[in-house]
Amino acid sequence: MINYDQFLSRSAEQMRGSAIRKMGTVLAQSHEIISFAPGYPSPETFAWHEFADITRELLSGADGNVLQYGPTRGYKPLLESIAAIMEQRGARTSVDQLLITTGSQQGLDLVARVLLDPGDVVLVELPTYTGAITAFRNVQAAMVGVPQEEDGIDLAALDATYARVTAEGRRVRLLYVVPNFQNPTGLLIGLDKRKRLLEWADRRNILIVEDDPYRELYFDSVSEAEVRPIRADDEHGRVIYLSSFSKTLAPGYRVAWIDGPAPLVGKFEIAKQAEDLCTGGLDQRVVYEAIRRGVLARQIPKLRRYYQEKRDVMVDALTQAFGSSVTWPTPRGGFFLWATLPSVVNSDAMITRAVENGVIYVAGEAFFVNGEGRNLIRLAFSSASKDQIREGVARLSKTVREEIAAIEAPASRG
Repeated sequence: MINYDQFLSRSAEQMRGSAIRKMGTVLAQSHEIISFAPGYPSPETFAWHEFADITRELLSGADGNVLQYGPTRGYKPLLESIAAIMEQRGARTSVDQLLITTGSQQGLDLVARVLLDPGDVVLVELPTYTGAITAFRNVQAAMVGVPQEEDGIDLAALDATYARVTAEGRRVRLLYVVPNFQNPTGLLIGLDKRKRLLEWADRRNILIVEDDPYRELYFDSVSEAEVRPIRADDEHGRVIYLSSFSKTLAPGYRVAWIDGPAPLVGKFEIAKQAEDLCTGGLDQRVVYEAIRRGVLARQIPKLRRYYQEKRDVMVDALTQAFGSSVTWPTPRGGFFLWATLPSVVNSDAMITRAVENGVIYVAGEAFFVNGEGRNLIRLAFSSASKDQIREGVARLSKTVREEIAAIEAPASRG
């Protein structure tokens, strides 16, 4: 038997599978399991009829380029439409600052491969998005976490962390943040704090990677001004901005974008040529037509109402099932609720019991780069139906009660 580990690169040796994808595999094993694990949009929200009409026209054969290779940078009419979207978000840009990517995850991979050498430090929120952890780990970068406050990343802790890391002789290259309804916590970085982050980045000569897939999915308690991108106030080219159509149109199209300083975007384009040469041409055309025909504009208000109702159902179910024994910040947008379980519970160890009871979640440790998160869980309310949310929370409550009883039983016997 060949030991294939001997052929692995150093970066491959450090690769770890996604905890979220792992839970997706568990879900596939049984249709009886209610999943709060992957943050999938609900298929009920997809504009099926509009997509069918668009695709039928595109595949008529009238334009042979629809199924042809395209430019690495992306389909130009789509790039121009994204530039208009960025301007609506308060961030002026141009086509030479934009690059279409195969999902935001490819954007993270390009940023990591172009900007990070092995051993370089990326500062991240505690907790942070697992896909970013994967992308940075794959290039052998080191991640150092910074705690969050109710309005996002703790700026005092951020600067103290930077000072400590650089005093150790290590090079800090990037700060990675998810400012709008962060995955996993659902937190929103305050407006004043966003501006102060830019000031900090200028002072410390750091680039900010702003990952913003949930910006459009804000609920009633949030104003348009509160989700203004950090990129919108960037006057010195400090921000690399990532966003996507996965949460607003459909993730199956795998169309996202990077907006950043033109010299860096040019390098990302070259790196992308080694990955896929070009994003799917048909996907880009469908997304462009969905924008041009007003499908996207009509979808967004519906999505906000739809996911707010799901959020409300989950909050109500958790309150009834757990009372004050489980706590969470109520998300004001996005797909996720971040729950703190009783301190005796190890949420990763409890997954087996949860599966037996017919419910799954993502354990909190997957989102931390410092080993924390033992009694935390991320619950996605986006794809489960309202009835499934209620039943899933009931199953989760049963799981937690059983887990605590099992933990306490040896102590009571002693």
